[in-house]
Amino acid sequence: MSRVLLSVDNLHASYGPIRALRGVSFEVREGETVSVIGANGAGKTSLMRAISGLLPLSEGKASFLGKDIRTSAPHQLARMGMLHVPEGRGTLQTMLVEENLRLAWEIRPTDRPFADAVAEVYSRFPRLQERSTQLAGNLSGGEQQMLAVARAIINRPQLLLLDEPSMGLSPRFTSEVFRALRELRDAGVSILLVEQNVSRALGLAHRAMVLTHGEFTLEGPAADLAHDPRVMASYMGHADADAR
Repeated sequence: MSRVLLSVDNLHASYGPIRALRGVSFEVREGETVSVIGANGAGKTSLMRAISGLLPLSEGKASFLGKDIRTSAPHQLARMGMLHVPEGRGTLQTMLVEENLRLAWEIRPTDRPFADAVAEVYSRFPRLQERSTQLAGNLSGGEQQMLAVARAIINRPQLLLLDEPSMGLSPRFTSEVFRALRELRDAGVSILLVEQNVSRALGLAHRAMVLTHGEFTLEGPAADLAHDPRVMASYMGHADADAR
C-alpha cells in the first residue's frame, strides 16, 4: 500500500464563534486523487486553509509527511512539497507570467534547472507560453487559473491542494484546466481537490467525500458516489453562509 502523505484526525476549526469544521478525519496517499464536494458554505475552503496552515486548528491534528501542521508555517509546508492553489488564484498581477513561474520555482528549489521546469509547464499549458511576457493581471480568468496551477506544479509538488479550480471559468477553460489535472493525476501527482462542480470532481478523483455543515456525511470511491442520489440531495440543504 502507498504511503500516507496527509493525515487528518478529528479536525475542528472556527472563525471566532462560527464553527467551520466539526471533527473531520481522512487521509491522502501517494499517487491518490481525493475530491471533497459540497454546497456553498459547507466548509470546503476552511478545510483547505486549515490543512495548509492558514486557519488554526481548534481541536484535532493534521500532519504532512509525518510533520505536525500546527507547528509548521505555510511556507515551510510549501518547501516540503504541499502546494496550495487557493480560491481566487493568488497570482502576482503586476509581474509577467514567466516571472510568476520563476518565483514559484524558487520556493522549492530542486536539482532541475528552471528552463527544464518551465518547459514542462508550458507543455501542459501552451497558452501560458504564448502569454509568457504579458502581465498576469492582463490574462483572462481562465488563463490566470492556468497560471495559478502552473505555479504550484512547476516544482513537482508531493501534494497539490486545489480550491475550486473551476470557479468563474467558462466551460472551455474549465475543460482545459481539468485536462491538465487529469494528466497530473495520471503522472502520479497526489491531489486534494475541493470543488462545487460535482461531475468534474468525481470524474477526476479516485475517492471522494461529501462535506455538509463542516462534517463528512458521505465518502467512498468516486465512481460509486457519482451514482449515489444522496450526493445531489446534500446540495439541497441550507448551509451556514459564514462557514465558507
